[in-house]
Amino acid sequence: MNLSSSDEPAWYGTAANALPDDAADAVLIGRIWDPRVEGPSPVVVRDGEVIDISAEFPTVRDICELPEPAAVVSGLNGRHVGAFGDVLANTGSPARDRTRPWLLAPVDLQALKAAGVTFAVSMIERVIEERAGGDMALAADIRSRMLAGVGADLHELSPGSEEAARLKTLLVAEGMWSQYLEVGIGPDAEIFTKGQILSAMGTAVPVGVLAASTWNNPEPEVSLIVQSSGRIVGATLGNDVNLRDVEGRSALLLPMAKDNNASCALGPLIRLFDERFDLEQVRGLAVRLDVEGEDGFRLEAVSEMSQISRHPEALVRQLIGPQHHYPDGAVLMLGTMFAPIQDRDHPGEGFTHKTGDVVRISSPALGTLVNRVQNAEDCTPWSFGIRDLMGNLHVRGLL
Repeated sequence: MNLSSSDEPAWYGTAANALPDDAADAVLIGRIWDPRVEGPSPVVVRDGEVIDISAEFPTVRDICELPEPAAVVSGLNGRHVGAFGDVLANTGSPARDRTRPWLLAPVDLQALKAAGVTFAVSMIERVIEERAGGDMALAADIRSRMLAGVGADLHELSPGSEEAARLKTLLVAEGMWSQYLEVGIGPDAEIFTKGQILSAMGTAVPVGVLAASTWNNPEPEVSLIVQSSGRIVGATLGNDVNLRDVEGRSALLLPMAKDNNASCALGPLIRLFDERFDLEQVRGLAVRLDVEGEDGFRLEAVSEMSQISRHPEALVRQLIGPQHHYPDGAVLMLGTMFAPIQDRDHPGEGFTHKTGDVVRISSPALGTLVNRVQNAEDCTPWSFGIRDLMGNLHVRGLL
């Protein structure tokens, strides 16, 4: 496998880190910005090489809508772009050579959706946010009282079940019910729009949090690639960046807490489902989070997909069905069990980002998504939209 000279340590990691451990057996697709055509191109990453397949499939959406995407892509050839390591290095370089290609988020026309409160631990944290009103100083005391009142075995509870309904009745009587518990154990999942089509960031680039936010965190998640039919055809990693102080003030501020410039990261690549990797493997994944700050702070955590409260297929059924349609498919971030309670600056105030934090989200089967935190206002403005994509593909003769 040719990973080229860029397989050297850098803040965004190496090519070997970015790719799955079994990359030689994985069907991997993504996107690059190609300066030759001044636009994006779908690519296959095979044997450490990047292969442009835009002549066959102008968008990643077209690939993902195929009856058998992995089978088609695994035998597809195209224009050789270069070593994956070189493209990754140019993506993360502070002096990017804009005459050479770089990586983009691996999706294009798919809707960017996310499911919230799908793990018991994160559900408790959302209740704490609500009760603390976004104030970190109140969170530690509320956390201990909530856990004592609710118990620590909620991950065994099936949302929407009779047992969940009985628990709801008990909590209402105790004055402890919350809208977060409603979507955590009630029949209806929380599914929201994480960002606009084409707005996602890829690996080796900044992610953004609002400068005014004083309590925020990454959310390491597995993200499913879903066809317009509702069929799941692949997976990638995601960072559902969250402003806890904003959402804690009011759940009606969820759009402000979740959807800001550079606040959604996906990648580095999509792994298409085949005989080696499918939804059952996804359900057994462990997703690791590492945060390293310029102040020397380090945070490590692991989310076990086996602890998810709702089956991924059940979440997809609530996303796409007779009640709602996505003709270009969707990406669905599945939620996280990450509970950012490790103190950073002051006892009892938990974790919040600082600019310069390097966030690594990894899983052996999906590789590593790496981003550096900046203020959203300072991240590169999103300017290439759907009209730009269609115009570029038309000029290239691909539409």
